[in-house]
Amino acid sequence: MGLDGEKIERLIERIDELLVILNSVAEDLRIVAASLKSIAVSHITPDVHETYVSTSQAKTEKEERSIEEVKMMFPEDLEERLSFEEKDDFIIIKPRQFLGSENFARIASIVRGMGGDYVSAGKESHFRVPKKKF
Repeated sequence: MGLDGEKIERLIERIDELLVILNSVAEDLRIVAASLKSIAVSHITPDVHETYVSTSQAKTEKEERSIEEVKMMFPEDLEERLSFEEKDDFIIIKPRQFLGSENFARIASIVRGMGGDYVSAGKESHFRVPKKKF
């Protein structure tokens, strides 16, 4: 391999290194976007009917997450691969299709950020996020 071939190899290696860095930055930006969505949801103005709800009841409602709030934590590409359901004290998140390891890890990271976890139960495996905010 000549001098030009060696230069090309070094450039290819450098491009590969830059791609790894850019992918890391992209993942960090996804996490920041999810956090910003969460903050935005918490600052949405209450409906007019909430004005008539007692103060303690309003406080309890504010401390609980809604399905919509949980959905907003996920980027669109992940949200459309998931189904969301309210059950007792949790919001249950199930995949609609095979996620792959990268998407599974992204979802698990978002769920853990909300205080949730993954429940391994065979075909009934799911993520769950507590309704109550901590």
